[in-house]
Amino acid sequence: MGKLSGRTALITGASRGIGSAIAQRFAAEGANVAINCARDEGAANEVSNHINNLGVKSFVYRANIADEKECVRMIDSAIKDFGQIDALICNAGIGSAAINRPAIADATNEQWDTILDVNLWGPIYLCRGLVPHLRKAQRSDIVVLSSTAVQRLKPGSGVYSVSKAALETMAHTMAREERVHGMRVNIIAPGLVDTDMGRKVVEAVGGPSDIRELDEDMPFGFVCTPEDIAASVAHLCSEDGRYITNQRITIAGD
Repeated sequence: MGKLSGRTALITGASRGIGSAIAQRFAAEGANVAINCARDEGAANEVSNHINNLGVKSFVYRANIADEKECVRMIDSAIKDFGQIDALICNAGIGSAAINRPAIADATNEQWDTILDVNLWGPIYLCRGLVPHLRKAQRSDIVVLSSTAVQRLKPGSGVYSVSKAALETMAHTMAREERVHGMRVNIIAPGLVDTDMGRKVVEAVGGPSDIRELDEDMPFGFVCTPEDIAASVAHLCSEDGRYITNQRITIAGD
């Protein structure tokens, strides 16, 4: 019996990177998992097959979270497939590299919309669609994935930082609003992680093409892995984290 046995989580952006690691950690701990992907159904199905082999249930839902109608369709399908869902992990997001890292004063409306549609409106659509259902669970959890960019405020990442700062404000407020329903809402803010997005960040600032070359410069001698993030998300959603809500946990080694 894992520490998440009997729970069911909807995890966005779970076909690769941090989302995939969270999905696999949840399954290893006994949870059923609804896997969201935006495009790569093949990769999502590989994750799902691995999870199903662990003896828990998993289905893949292709949906662009920037589209509210697709979010609603995914939520309805997942509820039909699983019954009660009791955890939402808002992991899907896009970084500054997707809009060529403009300064805030130079960013176009289109560039702002590209980031905000996924990083802010997506979680809003998901919460609006799923929270009424989550309230019916004896215990429910929402974990949103933010970034240390909110603290570090580096030039060229301003649009992204604004999107994540707004996401954090939403989460902190929801934690207070939904506590009466037995819902815990928390924030995980990773620093550099060995993912596709992390590698793009390193390349954008003139770093090495192999992110592992940075290991010796990191606080504990290695770049953070998706599994490091997944472990903390699983802890928050387990009974070990039952008294934790409205918290922002930075995972950056410093």
